[in-house]
Order: sequence, then C-alpha cells, then structure tokens
Amino acid sequence: MTQPLPKWVMHRYSKLWASFGEKEFHRKDAFSRLNNDGMTNVILSNLKKACWLEVKLDPDDGRKRLYRLKNPDIAVIEISKEEEK
Repeated sequence: MTQPLPKWVMHRYSKLWASFGEKEFHRKDAFSRLNNDGMTNVILSNLKKACWLEVKLDPDDGRKRLYRLKNPDIAVIEISKEEEK
C-alpha cells in the first residue's frame, strides 16, 4: 500500500509528475528532468519502496527499466485508507 513520502522525495516526485504524469519514462529521462541530480537512483528507489512508482522491464531492451508514477490523487486516497485502519 502507498506510504507517505519524506518532503525531499515528494519535491522530486512533483517535478517528475509535472513532466511525465502517468506516462512511462526511463531513468535517463528522470535524471534529465531532475537536472542531473546525483540522487536520482535513490529517489526512484524511495518512490518504488513507498509504492508511488511502478517499475517494469523495457520490452525493447531487457537491460533497461520503464517507470510510471502513481497518480497523486490515488496515492493520497490509499494513504488515508491505510491510516483509518
């Protein structure tokens, strides 16, 4: 289930969401959008662990990954449902 994000990760998620929305993207696209931030791999890892990011193999190149962000509206609803339990 989706978990709340630390502020520093949420800030970068917001930048990625503004660029890609729910479209798939590669790591190099995220790296470019985050202005070559050396923390891009850490950010993607944190987003994946918190279930804000879906990762799958690129069908054209199995060595690469495709990423898709979770819609923030859905994530917030999931977080609130989890907190109600």
